[in-house]
Amino acid sequence: MGDFFFQHKVKQLLADAGITVDGRDPWDITVHDNRFYRRILLEAHLGAGESYMDGWWDSPQLDEFFYRILRAGVEKKVSGVPRFLNGLIGKVTNLQNPARAYIVGDTHYNIGNDLYAAMLDRRMIYSCAYWNNASTLDEAQEEKLRLVFDKLMLKPGMSLLDIGCGWGGAARFAAEHYGVTVTGLTISSEQAKLAREHCSGLPVEIKLTDYRDTKGMYDRIYSIGMFEHVGLKNYRKYFQIVRNHLAPDGLFLLHTIGSNRSGSNTDSWTSKYIFPNSMLPSANQITAAAEGMLILEDWHSFGHDYYHTLKAWNRNIEHNRAALAPIYDERFHRMWRYYLLSAAGSFRARHVQLWQLLYSRNGMEGSFKVPR
Repeated sequence: MGDFFFQHKVKQLLADAGITVDGRDPWDITVHDNRFYRRILLEAHLGAGESYMDGWWDSPQLDEFFYRILRAGVEKKVSGVPRFLNGLIGKVTNLQNPARAYIVGDTHYNIGNDLYAAMLDRRMIYSCAYWNNASTLDEAQEEKLRLVFDKLMLKPGMSLLDIGCGWGGAARFAAEHYGVTVTGLTISSEQAKLAREHCSGLPVEIKLTDYRDTKGMYDRIYSIGMFEHVGLKNYRKYFQIVRNHLAPDGLFLLHTIGSNRSGSNTDSWTSKYIFPNSMLPSANQITAAAEGMLILEDWHSFGHDYYHTLKAWNRNIEHNRAALAPIYDERFHRMWRYYLLSAAGSFRARHVQLWQLLYSRNGMEGSFKVPR
């Protein structure tokens, strides 16, 4: 097949989404290298991401481009790695076994605390914010933390386990504002180092350890933006661990990105450059894994808030680009922009979701109005 075929086919697919090559709309694209067309058809998201990183094409509003691509279902019409082959890897192999647990920490969360400090809010919360009654990223992240801890009905003196504590922002907030004792777990050495500094002087212990090595009993457990790294073959084990370490009258809150369909692996570009060995759980996979161990008390979906969060993160990165440039080169910057804005478009298109699930160990007694 000649280059004309690839060019014609890609332009036709883009037109189905209302996107034009060299068009005037902010979601249109400019192609700088015609090899782009072949890569899109043959490599799908991997080809799109790598060719963008290499400067082969641009779009003034990358999130709007992806929103239109996904709403029109264009991604289903290009080949890349066949879906069943990509998913087969996760079904056959436990990509998130204990021996591989620290890979994502080393390759993503250890990139550099300076990068994340420039991108995130003042507490360095690396998960979806809650934009209800909030106008800034700092406010929206505080709203999210209050939402989590109010759902958990925290009371002074309680013991709290944070599975995937990041840089300690949530643990510190819980200790300062709710008077609880917190144990935070992370598989990132850089996160652990900074989290210990952030939580110094508070009843917070930060452990560099895999969740499967959890010890002790806790009144409350929560996990914010970590379940995406657990993997299909480990979901049942994950919920067993939560149950085993949760007090009989305890509550557990799971905050996770969710997929509209059941799979067993992530797409090839995201796995290669951003989150190795990750995957998004479906609603069916979560409920099946928790069945018989925990009681589902509430399911809260607010995926559009992640669109606003990712846009805010990208604005922060662009604002701090000059300061970051000596450490992170142009190709990295383009990769990071592609990551943030393609994800933003995906959430806006409702191609992926954001869920908070509240569980009890033995079922809550009486009525409880879940905060929103």
